[in-house]
Order: sequence, then C-alpha cells, then structure tokens
Amino acid sequence: MTRWLNAEEQRTWRAFLFASRALLETLDRELQHDSGMPHAYYEILVRLSEAPERSMRMSDLASSLASSRSRLSHAVTRLTEQGWVRREDCPTDRRGQLAVLTDRGYEVLAAAAPRHVDGVRAHLFDQLTPEQLTQLGEISTRLLDHLDPDHELR
Repeated sequence: MTRWLNAEEQRTWRAFLFASRALLETLDRELQHDSGMPHAYYEILVRLSEAPERSMRMSDLASSLASSRSRLSHAVTRLTEQGWVRREDCPTDRRGQLAVLTDRGYEVLAAAAPRHVDGVRAHLFDQLTPEQLTQLGEISTRLLDHLDPDHELR
C-alpha cells in the first residue's frame, strides 16, 4: 500500500526540490555570466585540478561526477576545443583515456573559483545559521550514504 505524503511532507518535499533546483540554476547562471562556462564544466575542471598531476581516467572522472561516460566525453570534447583539457592515452590500459587539465584550464578555473565560491556562500551558507549548516551537513550525508553507499566525498 502506498504511503502518500501528508500536507507537511508534501510542503517539505517541494521546498527541498525547488530550493535545490533554484540553487543549482542560480550558480550555473552566475558561472555562465562570469566565466562563460556551465557548472558541469566547472566541476570537471575542479576534479581534474584536485587529481594527481591534474589527470584522471575518463571512467573515474565520470564516476566521480555521477555522470554517464558519453555525457562526460561530450563535455571533455568541448573543454578540449577551449584548450582547457586535453586527452591522453592511458599508459596502463590501451583502451583507457585520461583527461588532463591544461595550464590554460587551470588559469580559467582559478579565475572562476573566487566568484563561484562567493555565490555558494551568498546563496547557501550565508542564508543558514551555524546550527542549520550542521543539520544540512548531517542530512546530506545521511541521504548520500543511503542513496550511494560507495560515494567518496572530496
């Protein structure tokens, strides 16, 4: 038997859904305006910047972003056209490829990061009390543990 949401649960669900969507859309719009890239590309650059030698196997990069391999491949093609990322053959696996953050890509990321962090702070962290931030962290971790037990937060 279906356990339908009561009125309070429905309000909470919709508030969560719409707030999450609005936050991501706002951050994406700001990144597009300020840096000329969508949030998805920014996240790729971030992951590569944090990896050893600014390089990751394409399959590992896709997994870390919870992205399909085809979607990531398309994005990396666009980033390669911009000169921000290059592809290299994987030295340990003939079938594998690496995505490597170029110096130009790192410069673009370094220029975009301060404004993006300002946006995250203004639209999320500054809107919550310290207690609410603690709760948000606990709630988010609990949901992530349930939905993706093998996750790796970085």
